[in-house]
Amino acid sequence: MRPIAINSFLKHLGNAILNSYGMLFFSKNRLFASFILLVSFITPFAAACGLLAVIISLIAAEALGFNRAQTVDGLLTYSVVLFGLGLGSNFEFGTAFSILLIVGSLLTLFLSTVLNAILNKRGLPALSLAFIISTALIIMASKSFDGIGLTHRQIYWYNETYAIGGSKLVDLISWIENWNMPEYMSGFFRSMSAILFQVNIASGIILTIGLLVYSRIAFLLMVYGYAVALFFSYTMGSGGFLGFYNMGTNFMLVAVALGGFYIIPSIRSFLWVLVLVPIAYLMVSGLGTFMLQVGVPLFSLPFCLTVILFLYMLGLRKTQLKLALTPIQYYSPEENLYRYVNGKERLLNIYYQHLQLPFLGEWVVSQGYDGSMTHQGDWSKALDFVILDNEMKTFRLPGNLPEHFHCYNKPVLCPCDGIVEEIIDHIEDNEIGGNNVQQNWGNSIVIKHAEGLYSKLSHLKKQSFKTTKGAFVKKGDIIALCGNSGRSPEPHLHFQVQSTPYVGSKTRAYPISYFVTRNEQNMAFSNFTVPQEGSFVSNIQPNSQLVAAFNFQPGFIMKVEAPGFKTEEWEVFTTIYNETYFHCKAQNAYAYFINNGSVFYFTNYFGEKHTLLYQFYQTAYKVLLSSEKPLTIKDYFPVNSFVSTPIKWIQDLLAPFYLFIRLRFESTVAMDSNQMGGSTQYIHSSQIQELLWKKTTLKEASILIENGNIAAFNFISKDRKIKAVCSI
Repeated sequence: MRPIAINSFLKHLGNAILNSYGMLFFSKNRLFASFILLVSFITPFAAACGLLAVIISLIAAEALGFNRAQTVDGLLTYSVVLFGLGLGSNFEFGTAFSILLIVGSLLTLFLSTVLNAILNKRGLPALSLAFIISTALIIMASKSFDGIGLTHRQIYWYNETYAIGGSKLVDLISWIENWNMPEYMSGFFRSMSAILFQVNIASGIILTIGLLVYSRIAFLLMVYGYAVALFFSYTMGSGGFLGFYNMGTNFMLVAVALGGFYIIPSIRSFLWVLVLVPIAYLMVSGLGTFMLQVGVPLFSLPFCLTVILFLYMLGLRKTQLKLALTPIQYYSPEENLYRYVNGKERLLNIYYQHLQLPFLGEWVVSQGYDGSMTHQGDWSKALDFVILDNEMKTFRLPGNLPEHFHCYNKPVLCPCDGIVEEIIDHIEDNEIGGNNVQQNWGNSIVIKHAEGLYSKLSHLKKQSFKTTKGAFVKKGDIIALCGNSGRSPEPHLHFQVQSTPYVGSKTRAYPISYFVTRNEQNMAFSNFTVPQEGSFVSNIQPNSQLVAAFNFQPGFIMKVEAPGFKTEEWEVFTTIYNETYFHCKAQNAYAYFINNGSVFYFTNYFGEKHTLLYQFYQTAYKVLLSSEKPLTIKDYFPVNSFVSTPIKWIQDLLAPFYLFIRLRFESTVAMDSNQMGGSTQYIHSSQIQELLWKKTTLKEASILIENGNIAAFNFISKDRKIKAVCSI
């Protein structure tokens, strides 16, 4: 191998090893993983076996041609760590032991790879099944091997500890072991240490502290799972005894896995832990009797069976609203929860077709959903629009002809791309005050936008259609003129969304994507909501300079420089799922975004936070690509984006039950008044912390747009105002 290739593999090896240890606690936090690795060396021989086993498996995976992306996350190899720890804890060292360590490590890797491939297809994790199978095989096979024997190392583990830390370390651990603490507390810490095949309180305390720093929710669930098991044990008449090895650990891991890792942490997930831990308890008691006859420990089998059983059952549901499976795994209960809540609030609109208002200019909603006049029953989810003048009238005097009404003969626009499904174009307009109840809908057009999604526009003017049945129409195309046909005493435009292609189809509730709402003199940006009766509404008019500035296509490269930061180069890529993102290679940072022509917004960020890309992510979190009206656009960051540690820890502990912190983002587009041509725009943004009733502005920033390009953006870093200069 060349030096560059060797360095690359060693870097991969280091990352994969740390992730393998982190996954023992469902984590990919490298600092916590390093902490776990160090704690494992309190029993150095077993720790060395665990480390050597994972190194052997990773070298084998590389030699077999596995993609490094498959092995770097530790999912295939954390069972190998457990195998090495288990082997080193139970058997004496020797030639036969060394051979079994190598062969068993490879067997565990093979089993882990195959089991992951089989179970992942069903959306299930393989967990530590590979470790259980391979270790059980080794234990049963070792009975016929004279060259390998069981060890008493776990009984005399102080000797090993003395070898690495001398008398001071032994005295410290002995002092902790002799603390006068309740049995249930010492049992909890021993159960924590048992994850690393140890039996001491000191390791358990150290791991508990590390877990608390890494994840407050995981810590809470560990304690909660242990407490539930303890209560169940008392109830069943077992005297509250939980074996630190076979029992306590299984229950604690079940609580974390199903209370906050594979399932989004919530009050429901915590309530289900009350049921799932007793199920695991039954498995421990029942399977333990059987495994005792075979001569093989249970290890984490009850944990694996309980988790896989429950997740498989949840996957068979029609809806996941009440107990949500983690859609994207961030390997942190807090991250999973905060991003899920944030995405649920702001990203559900990606599942909607983007319908716009079907007219030009500003109209008023004369009758909204469930309107008292005609929007009733199965046809209640509809909107009627008219135009009002400054005197709040729909017509000019004398107002006795359709032509006198402001909306009559006005263009009607296609609300979204689609195919014309039906047109009715033979009905005469009514006289003012008249009604044609026999031809209720008047001249109408039905447009198919997707399977099961149609829009209908009615009361149109006869022979005003600009399209034909079966034709493709684009959003914003003029398709007809507003008229007064059908059940229409005066000109107005009727608009509804429906699930079937017929003129008389029942209505369905469906939001308008982006529009401006005016009530009296106040104007507001509205997104993915239904216009309310009495409100003045108009479409968003994109600004060509802003649209061009944020039109980041694959292959686009931007160089960004700022004092106090490394110079960064961002390139735009697209995934196979058509997700578009910035990638900063130097910082290994990623920022995913969406640009739908009306709004630009970021959806996710991965990487270090002391980067210019992260500053831009915060500054341009959501931008309205219009400067026609001074509109403020609002959104929310995930709670853990930039909250101080003491408050964040309290929120983390309460997060499954209640969120008392919100991080609001606001942005406004302003034109440079000195620029006659309007070629310069500023986007001002703020980040506001909402803590109960108190609101605090955490950060203010701005973006300078010149001639259709992002020229610079300003932000505050460490109480200094920083200007980042951008160049293409």
